[in-house]
Amino acid sequence: MALSFLHPALRVFDRLSVGERLFVRARLLSAPLEEVARRVEGPRVLDVGCGHGVLCALLAVGFPDRLVVGIDPDPRKVDWARASVGRLPHTRFEAVTVDALAQREPASFDTVTVADVLYLLPSSGWPDFLRACHRSLKPGGQLLLKEAEDDGSWRVRKALLQEKVMVGLGRTRASGGLGFQPREVTLEALRGAGFRVKEVLKLSRGSTTPHVLFEARSV
Repeated sequence: MALSFLHPALRVFDRLSVGERLFVRARLLSAPLEEVARRVEGPRVLDVGCGHGVLCALLAVGFPDRLVVGIDPDPRKVDWARASVGRLPHTRFEAVTVDALAQREPASFDTVTVADVLYLLPSSGWPDFLRACHRSLKPGGQLLLKEAEDDGSWRVRKALLQEKVMVGLGRTRASGGLGFQPREVTLEALRGAGFRVKEVLKLSRGSTTPHVLFEARSV
């Protein structure tokens, strides 16, 4: 599931500092982003909560005919993304919320990807966030939502401790929440936001984090 340190998408980060390059590699090794990227459809893709642009690099490198837009509310991370994968002509990065972008560019994307973002939000904020993702999609568009789920295992406690450390170090910024929810809670939130869930794929095999991928369609 983990990506090789020699993956060609990593080359776009060579201009960043050693510390940020190591962070990017750790992100690729700890999360099944390649599986998310493999399922993306269409020529216009929006990555919400793009961070350094790791998933965006997987979506853009080798796909010159695909427009990849990455957004994140953290200007620091957007600067890192612009300095690396943002140098590719078919990418764009903005420090903006998905709600603001959806108001400005409604029904503009074939696919919206969201990787490890919901757990940083209070559950009360999930409906608005997911509805904004829905508004960003073209009719029948695809949502790929990767999260860690509360499956009751020891991996949940480990993942939560890991994320608390990252928040404490300033590597991750929580937005009023920090916790994982059972799968049923996420499914209910997706349906309430107007999505039809097509598939739920467990991606935790061989990992110490309970990864799960939700593939849904706007209806």
